Order: sequence, then C-alpha cells, then structure tokens
Amino acid sequence: MKTQNYKNHVQYYPPHHFVFYPVVLFLMGVGLYMSITEHSFLWGFVTTQVAVITWLAFMLRQHYALGNQDRIVRLEMRLRYYMLTHESFESFESQLSIQQIAALRFASDEELVPLLKRAIRENLSPDQIKRSIQNWQADEMRL
Repeated sequence: MKTQNYKNHVQYYPPHHFVFYPVVLFLMGVGLYMSITEHSFLWGFVTTQVAVITWLAFMLRQHYALGNQDRIVRLEMRLRYYMLTHESFESFESQLSIQQIAALRFASDEELVPLLKRAIRENLSPDQIKRSIQNWQADEMRL
C-alpha cells in the first residue's frame, strides 16, 4: 500500500463514481433530449423519475454509510486514545466535531495527543489538523 498523506487520502469507488453516475447522466441526457425533440410528456416523465430515484438512492446510501462511519471513527479514536494514554477520550468528544475527530485519526501515535490538545485549544478546522500532521498513519482498513 502507498504511504498515506494529505494528497492521496481521498478515495473513489470506481463502479459507483465512474460507471453508475455517468450512466445515469447519460440516461437523463437522452431522456431530456427526447422529451425536447419529440415534445413527449412520457420522456420528460421518465427522465424526471430517473433523476428522483437516483437522487433518493444517493441520499439514502450517504445517510446510512456516513452515520455508520461516524460511529466507527468515534469508537476507533476512543480505543486508540485509551491505548496511548490509559484515559478516556469521551471528555474530548464534546469539544470536537466529528470532522475534527476524523482528521485526527490520520495522526501518528506520537502526534495524536499533542495535536488533539492543540485542535481543542486553537479550534483547528479538519483541514488545518490534516495539514499539521507530519507523520501520517495509513488507513489500512479502507475498502
């Protein structure tokens, strides 16, 4: 696996991002073209239905996946912080957003505790936290 850093930490799922969405956009384009050129209510209706179903599928997928991901990230950070300090991480959770906690998980063990305290003290944004990391911990569990 490549060394993880700020520039390569975003990941795409090719079947979804490079197949599903282009096909849906193509179908919507064909449907829109046909509804305009044929002046057909049916093509307009089909295009609208494809768009609505696609939007609903996307929103539901995101909602469930992100909710689960947030819970896993919180649990991961609780365990990791406890393993490093033998103290509870839960007192810090109310002071950090889930985005800040997710950004902190990329910090190496040596950087985590000082960066956590700095993030709370200076109210660092998730992007500022990621840019502050010198030694990235690879996310080996990614799909």
